[in-house]
Amino acid sequence: MKKSQALIKTIVLAMLVAIGVVISPILRVEGMCPMAHVINIICSVFLGPWYSLLCATLIGIIRMITMSIPPIALTGAVFGAFLSGVFYRMSKGKIIFAVLGEIIGTGIIGAIMSYPVMTYIWGREGLSWLFYVPSFICGTLIGGGIAYVLLKKLAVNGMLSKFQSMLGTKSYKSESGVLSNAITIASTGTICFVAIQILINTFKPETMTWSYISYGIIAAFIVSALIYLIVKKLKKEDINAE
Repeated sequence: MKKSQALIKTIVLAMLVAIGVVISPILRVEGMCPMAHVINIICSVFLGPWYSLLCATLIGIIRMITMSIPPIALTGAVFGAFLSGVFYRMSKGKIIFAVLGEIIGTGIIGAIMSYPVMTYIWGREGLSWLFYVPSFICGTLIGGGIAYVLLKKLAVNGMLSKFQSMLGTKSYKSESGVLSNAITIASTGTICFVAIQILINTFKPETMTWSYISYGIIAAFIVSALIYLIVKKLKKEDINAE
């Protein structure tokens, strides 16, 4: 049984590495690779922190070799991948903590560590310790939003725990609360934003209208999530008061 699970883990790891390499160019600019963060978080939840670290390392190396990506392909992935898995385990299966681990690991730690690597090893000039922080955080928020919605959907219908059991990793009971639903609403806006940006990059419209629409949509989803959260909290307070 253990040999079978080890083989399945290796196959899933290989699939995630392949998918990560293929989808990494989507929305990528130097210092921001949202799709890599999607894979990091999914791998952390499916396989755990060590497999996620290995996955991020392999994807980074392959991208550096085949796509001529600078070393931030590694510094902008490995810390977040590992912390995502650690936070997920420490929180006993809360997906939002897996996303938070990716944001802290990549958006802050990885971004800061990218400065000496890019300056002293890669020879890039004009950088500072916080140069990559804004773009790294932006990338993790986009990728984290997409991963959160996908994993939350799997958790709600029971598929996530089945996948984890099949892989021999620890599974946790899914609990859907008000805050969780609000985050899902906001994350859905992130997915819509990404979809529109992909269409813009593909068809390259002459006007900025669609770009403004994408920002309007993500803002609308975030506002909707806040309204949902406030309304639910007020209703709960009214029920408790009665």
